Amino acid sequence: MKIETQYLEDHQVKLTVQVEKEPLEEARQRAARQLARKIKIPGFRPGKAPISVIVRTVGEAAIMEEAMEILVNDIYPKALDEAKIKPYGPGQLENVVSMDPPTFEFKIPLEAEVTLGNYHDIRFAFEAPSITDEDVEHTLNDLRERQAVLEPVERAAKEGDRVYLRLKAKLTKPVEGEPDLIEERAFPVVILPKDSDKTSEWPFAGFSRKLIGLSANEEKTFKATGPEDCALEALRGKSAEFHVTVQDVKVRNLPELDDQFAQSIGEYETLDVLRTEVRHSLEHRSQEEYEAGYHEQIMDQLINESTIKYAPQMREREVDLFMDQLKERIGSQGLDLETYMKMRQMDETTLRAEAQPLAEKRLKQTLALLEVARQEKIEVAPEEIQAESARTLDELSHYLPPDKARKTFTNEFIRGMVGNISADLLIKRTSERLQTIAKGEYQPAAPEAPAADTTPEPSTAPEA
Repeated sequence: MKIETQYLEDHQVKLTVQVEKEPLEEARQRAARQLARKIKIPGFRPGKAPISVIVRTVGEAAIMEEAMEILVNDIYPKALDEAKIKPYGPGQLENVVSMDPPTFEFKIPLEAEVTLGNYHDIRFAFEAPSITDEDVEHTLNDLRERQAVLEPVERAAKEGDRVYLRLKAKLTKPVEGEPDLIEERAFPVVILPKDSDKTSEWPFAGFSRKLIGLSANEEKTFKATGPEDCALEALRGKSAEFHVTVQDVKVRNLPELDDQFAQSIGEYETLDVLRTEVRHSLEHRSQEEYEAGYHEQIMDQLINESTIKYAPQMREREVDLFMDQLKERIGSQGLDLETYMKMRQMDETTLRAEAQPLAEKRLKQTLALLEVARQEKIEVAPEEIQAESARTLDELSHYLPPDKARKTFTNEFIRGMVGNISADLLIKRTSERLQTIAKGEYQPAAPEAPAADTTPEPSTAPEA
């Protein structure tokens, strides 16, 4: 067997494999016998007809097609072994270069390669976030807003009111064939305070304050230019004409901030108890968000200082996983992928292209973390994996009817689940190690002292 190896730029390798004629003839004989066992040849028992009769019956082309498959299956693993190739996944037969002598071209994706920078030098200050009294009061006021009682009023709208309206809009410089910016639609709007954060206000920041002074059944037309961070993407940097018809105005009566209000929110006897719970919740969420951002800082530097190579098949698999998770996420909201794509006016190709940068970033993070785990000799105890797997199965069983649980919890499902849990725990443990390094808190374990040599010294005393 002669092998030529060509490493490609996309982290794949092309193997050109040439074999002698004898292996092809052996494969042809085996192919003929296999075909003879599958068909009935008059006068012969299955598999016992001579090859000349088999050729006349099925044709040389059918035998050679089967022989090529046998030969490729035989030589492919031998070629990988001889060329010392570590594949990421199955290779592909790209071309049959010649039949005399038999010569084949394979393209094979390689295992990912990660060369880390000096991650032990990564340092970021860790400053635990604090929650102020103002943060707590702001959350309590948000809870009051949700409990607001709406009452119709026969007056012009003012700050704080909820206005029910119909809205339509078109760009001042429309594109031929494009629909209106906003087809006429009805929706309610709360008129926000002048100094409030309106960055997420739809269709643009400050829209609600255009309604001040309007009463039911009144109309208003005005022009506005959308800022670059406008909530309505189609309006960003463009001018449009808006037409508003007010249908109703309602005042929002907020409940008093007292013990009775606390009791209406949940099992809180007093306002002080609710206030304490709000503070704890804000502190927990703030801590989680800060740690997530801190982790991203570390990962960004780790990846920027590393060289990570992987085959396109690995990237595509990560995009597939990303798409599967998206389907699950939108499925929990009662949507399917087709409806989701129609809502976003895109097809699956566009959606996959959008998902690729996120999937690729996640892939790089995972590969880098696994290499850190290898270098740091981080492992997860089998007992921990077993305990987490049992907990996950128990949790899932509470959401599934018994008959569906029996169908779902197959051996293949459990093996996959245990593998995922094992990988997740390893990555979590490695992320924690990197955080202690970045904080400057990591102290590597001292190397174990070599065991004392108890071999007795040879005697130097003279023999008796």
